[in-house]
Amino acid sequence: QTSSGINAEYGGPKQTLGKTVDNVIISVPLPKEVTGCSMTTSVGTYTFDPTSKQLKWDIGKIQPLKIPTMRGTCTIATGASCKAAHPTIHVDFKISQLAVSGLKVNRLDMFNENYKPF
Repeated sequence: QTSSGINAEYGGPKQTLGKTVDNVIISVPLPKEVTGCSMTTSVGTYTFDPTSKQLKWDIGKIQPLKIPTMRGTCTIATGASCKAAHPTIHVDFKISQLAVSGLKVNRLDMFNENYKPF
């Protein structure tokens, strides 16, 4: 078995208009040759699913003064090579009451309701 290293660092929120970035989850689909991962995170927790080959880092809420980092190694099967692998990194997050597209709702009309929603 061979080990190869991973260093990941989230650079922090760039422009959130003072809103908190919550529920941050980073997922990395790893090559089929990966047999295990051993990581250290400064924030949150990580999991590695050996069946789906998914490395998942659940950061949670971003703290502005504590930059999340993850470092570690992944083990690949003996004789295997991952040099051609270029995994896509998926980032999921939530910013409450902020439309990153800039889309604003100025009016909402509801019909056939027996109550006033606002």
